[in-house]
Amino acid sequence: MQKIIAALALSGAAAYVAPVAPKATTALNSKAELEALAMSNTDALGQSMGFWDPLGLADGDFWGLGNEGTIGYLRHAEIKHGRVAMAAFLGFIAGCTPLVSGEHKFLPYRGYVAGCTPQEQWD
Repeated sequence: MQKIIAALALSGAAAYVAPVAPKATTALNSKAELEALAMSNTDALGQSMGFWDPLGLADGDFWGLGNEGTIGYLRHAEIKHGRVAMAAFLGFIAGCTPLVSGEHKFLPYRGYVAGCTPQEQWD
């Protein structure tokens, strides 16, 4: 016990302090920064296409947020909708498993047909 107390007393205080997290990088919120990022892309598609904004949304001003706020809003919406699409795909795949596609005591939804794949039920 004395050795543990001595070791704690002699150890540096920095061992008990949480490390400082690195500062987060700023998001690309202006059209010029988005164009520079697109031009710095080194793959074949990025070099041939460059900055592509067919609807001109990078110049938009949604709900008075300004250009930078609009770009931030669109990025947030893209991430959110991508996550919803991934969850929907997992739900579709789960519907193909025998655990879900068999007979149930209570029907999962109206129009449920036992023994059919989700593709067959859509038609």
